[in-house]
Order: sequence, then C-alpha cells, then structure tokens
Amino acid sequence: MLEPVLTSPAYEEVTNEILVTATPFYVSEKSSPENDYYFFAYKIIITNIGHTSIKVLNRHWIIRDGKKVEKFINGEGVVGEQPVIAAGDSFEYTSFCPLSTPTGNMRGKYEVQTDEGEKFWIKVPLFFFRRPESFISLQ
Repeated sequence: MLEPVLTSPAYEEVTNEILVTATPFYVSEKSSPENDYYFFAYKIIITNIGHTSIKVLNRHWIIRDGKKVEKFINGEGVVGEQPVIAAGDSFEYTSFCPLSTPTGNMRGKYEVQTDEGEKFWIKVPLFFFRRPESFISLQ
C-alpha cells in the first residue's frame, strides 16, 4: 500500500446525496525528479449519504499537468470494480497518477445507478498534486 509523504488537504464534493472525498499525495520513493517523473497517488472515498444503494458504473477523469497538457480517461467502474454502495456506507480506494511536472490536478465524475434504475453523474472534486516542499511547515 502506498503511504503519503505529506498529505495535502482533502477535497470534497456532494452530488445527489453522494459525497466524494479526494486526498492526493506525493510518493517520493517512486518519483525521479531528475528524469521529470513525479509519482502522485490519491485516495478516493465515495460515501452514500442517501437512502438507496448505488452502483458505480463508469468514470471520467481529466488530468492536467503543470504545463496545462490535459489527458482524458474513461472506463468502467473504479480500480477494476463496479462497487455497490449501500445507503450510509462508503467505498474507498487508492490509485495513482504519474506526471512529468511537479504539479498538476485531476477532476472528474462517476456515473452511478440507483436500485430503482436511475442513472446520473456525480462530481469528483478538483484536486491538486504538489510536491511536499511546496507545503508551508508550521513547526
């Protein structure tokens, strides 16, 4: 499991009673700044604060590096799964995003379906990738 060197603040977004929390972090042991390779990871928690179960069907990501170059990622589910999240429950996963710049960001959305068959998209908050030295130390 990847462990954060220094975690930035969590980012949150609520859509139709679904809370998505994103926490990005820099993984120095997998990075090689001298080769313009910066390995970032992020933890996502999808919390169903509604009254019916949902299933995560699809994802859409927009990844932007520090040079404003964007990549688009589309696919089924998340991390190889299409989790069903009961009312009051959460689904958590960690994934990664290597960049060629020391900064960047991600944003996106998940398509979900309720038990009743209703489909809609929920937002993933815009979150930022930064190296630990860019954080202000309060010590």
